[in-house]
Amino acid sequence: MITLHHLNRSRSHRILWLLEEIGIPYDVKHYARDVKTNLAPPELLAIHPLGKSPMVEMEGRLITESAAIVELICAKHAPQMIPKIGTDAHIQHLELMHFAEGSAMTPILLNLYVDRLGDAGAPLHPRIQQQLESHYGYMNDIIGTHGHYVLNELSAVDIMLSFPAEIAMMQSRAKDFPRLAEFVNRIHARPAYNRATERGAI
Repeated sequence: MITLHHLNRSRSHRILWLLEEIGIPYDVKHYARDVKTNLAPPELLAIHPLGKSPMVEMEGRLITESAAIVELICAKHAPQMIPKIGTDAHIQHLELMHFAEGSAMTPILLNLYVDRLGDAGAPLHPRIQQQLESHYGYMNDIIGTHGHYVLNELSAVDIMLSFPAEIAMMQSRAKDFPRLAEFVNRIHARPAYNRATERGAI
């Protein structure tokens, strides 16, 4: 049994969605953000020093970091969601699994934090916006004609890139990046995605 430590309104929704897509049994421990600060609760710190979600308990150990969690779960329970090692598709898979958190999330988080500075953050906004434009544009342009990244069907990369793609839509960028908007719409239409949303509700 996999146990997911799930924080509301967070990137751990991707893990819920993945588990629902695979259809394996799992347990969820819910945590709620502070209504004033929007920060994760201190209870998560009792589990891991960084106090972040997602975290999963699997086969007797705690695993952190979204990409690592997705990779390990897919390798064990859904190998069809990872391209064959040694292929060009697998190299692209590795690039995009790391891109999702290492590159795409950087300007998204900077935008969030700098916004809180008010006028003091104004000098940083042009560069942040340029980077958002670049990253969203890249995500938009490399979606395959089949509507997925890397494989012709849902893969681990689709799971990982779902979060920054959804952020783009929350920022009202659908008209600027229509293929990304279609990708998000397809995600939201999947029964497993909606089951994950229900399972993750507090």
